[in-house]
Amino acid sequence: MSILERLQLAQHKAEVLVEALPWIREFAGQTIVVKYGGNAMVNDELKQAFVHDVMFFHHVGLRPVIVHGGGPQINAMLDRLNITSEFRGGLRVTTPEAMDVVRMVLTGQVQRDLVSLINREAPYAVGLSGEDAGLLTARKRRIVIDGESIDLGQVGDIHEVNPASILDLLDAGRIPVVSTIATDVDGDGILNVNADTAAAAIAASLGATKLLMLTDVEGLYLDWPNTDSLVSDVTAEQVRELLPKLDAGMRPKMEAALYAIDAGVHAAHIIDGRMAHSMLLEIFTNAGVGTLVTKDKA
Repeated sequence: MSILERLQLAQHKAEVLVEALPWIREFAGQTIVVKYGGNAMVNDELKQAFVHDVMFFHHVGLRPVIVHGGGPQINAMLDRLNITSEFRGGLRVTTPEAMDVVRMVLTGQVQRDLVSLINREAPYAVGLSGEDAGLLTARKRRIVIDGESIDLGQVGDIHEVNPASILDLLDAGRIPVVSTIATDVDGDGILNVNADTAAAAIAASLGATKLLMLTDVEGLYLDWPNTDSLVSDVTAEQVRELLPKLDAGMRPKMEAALYAIDAGVHAAHIIDGRMAHSMLLEIFTNAGVGTLVTKDKA
């Protein structure tokens, strides 16, 4: 590379930093919650890019909180142990035997791997389970199929979030990494909670400025599979109208985004986790790479 080419490259980098400055100034000191999942969780290059994005957030003064799922890892371990899963209405019925695996994988594998990966860069990450210090409580979830109420086993919906332990870590300059195992508020052991809805509830409890949800699509499509129907921004009211039409994969994310916005979170972002550094592009550049959900216009 010639001297001129190096100078042009350096100038471009400087322009990117200058472009990011207004957003860095605006968001400094504010809390953001990131739901980590999808391809970004299983691809090594994307995992490293995710860690670099989180470290960037931390070092420019944001307060990131990571909430993770682990569906592919749970499925792989259940298969290895020959534990079969029944699905009702598209949802896994979680038996006590399967719950042992879910708990082991989420808090003992996925969370440990992520905490270790972050701490290779700098020792900031601390793992938490929803069981720790009463962080998450939940109630068993039931669904109705053909008029019959179906027990999904140890699957729960968030009852309450006690964010004190997360706030303690944030105030100490740490990066909390939360796995979504919750204590059953009715005293019946532990429950597995959908990571999208848990992230939204945690964001609301913290008064977060933003909820970022990584997924395996470019964003929200108004008319899937028409790729021309991708939207860069949408209001909460538009989301309410769209929900009945959304597929099973996108609906929980948009329900979580809507919950967060209704609870006072300023913005929710559906971001393509298959693109390296997509979170930085969405928040700190003019381009944006996902779908932004905001409150209804006055």
